[in-house]
Amino acid sequence: MASFQLDDQVLVQETMFVGTLTLNRPRQLNTLSLEMISQLSELFLAYEDDVNAKLIILKGRGRAFCAGGNLAAVHRHFLEGNLKYGEKVSQKIINLTYLIATYSKPQASMQLISIMSSFEICTRSFHIISFNTIFCYLFIKTKQVSILNGIAMGAGVGISVHGKFRVATENSIFATPENGLGFFPNVGASYFLSRLPGYFGEYLGLTGARLDGGEMVACGLATHFVPSAKLPLLEKALISRAASATSSSFDLAFISAIIDEHSLQQPALNEKSALHKMNVIDKCFSRPTVEDILSALEREAEEAHMADDDHRHEWLALTIRLLKKASPMSLKICLRSIREGRVQAIDECLVREYRITSHILRGQISKDFREGCRAIVWDKDKKPKWKPSSLELITDHMVDHYFSKLDGDEELKLPQRSNLPAFANAKL
Repeated sequence: MASFQLDDQVLVQETMFVGTLTLNRPRQLNTLSLEMISQLSELFLAYEDDVNAKLIILKGRGRAFCAGGNLAAVHRHFLEGNLKYGEKVSQKIINLTYLIATYSKPQASMQLISIMSSFEICTRSFHIISFNTIFCYLFIKTKQVSILNGIAMGAGVGISVHGKFRVATENSIFATPENGLGFFPNVGASYFLSRLPGYFGEYLGLTGARLDGGEMVACGLATHFVPSAKLPLLEKALISRAASATSSSFDLAFISAIIDEHSLQQPALNEKSALHKMNVIDKCFSRPTVEDILSALEREAEEAHMADDDHRHEWLALTIRLLKKASPMSLKICLRSIREGRVQAIDECLVREYRITSHILRGQISKDFREGCRAIVWDKDKKPKWKPSSLELITDHMVDHYFSKLDGDEELKLPQRSNLPAFANAKL
């Protein structure tokens, strides 16, 4: 397996068949630096080309899996006048997200093609290379298991949820809090949020509400729930059985069965879980505009108050507060992005999200992202002053600007991923 000289931001442990990658900025909650993004991209590409690689285990050190991108660095570059740094980071993380979302290695490598061209291969005689060997080589797939034992937000969700296996624990915390920063949920969020049950994705994306590990499994964001005490045993089992299994037998069902041996099949949901409120979520968050969603929630809150349903009223009041606290422009962008994502493939979602990101960073209509970084990340007064200050001040034309194509070569060009199987774009 390939070896790399990496600094300690990504720890790499390799066996013949498994690469274990540990995000190692625990004091920064493993937020992704530009260097980390580049390193992860190089590693994923190297494992994809490595005939021996069967599995990647991705995890984080400390109390976070990954809390997102390095917003402090983006804001520092803003202050220094480097307005392109944020777009560079965004381009690299979106390319990494696309690589992970389409990670399957379905095509023959150039090495095999070169070998095959050296021999006359026909249906009656396979000189040196047997048909079974070629078949297995062509369809060996390096799988990804992400262990979300802690905070998973923003870009941390992007590098995990698009993979095939997502393991949650009792320490898992999922959220998409970007609207509260004057940004919007990206890195494929419009793809995976729009594919959650009902309108739960709109609820999560707009409010930034947090989920625990059990809720992540229940709604489909995680595939398994494993108690954190069992994680060392799970990793050991994955590594040892990857070594003993043949490439053809080490398939998705085989890996899932290994994780199942260490998991709780269906962890109990907290009685206060938003998943118990899917009726009202679907009723309110299916509305066509953010204003309509807020109005529907306020009507539900009034009804709950009149019925002395304190528990329901408390949840509705919190949901309304979360929406009113966020950037109005971000809410508008977020809702439209998720709605468009419902009918788009992952590559279409990522290209559109890059356009939106670029327009937000350039700040031609609103500078809410810079203000959000200032208030939440830099000065930390937690009192952002949004402009426009209300939903009513935002026109459709203003929102359209964020979805408009970029000029010429500025459009995102995703890496070429040829011969992708159908499941490569439908892992969630």
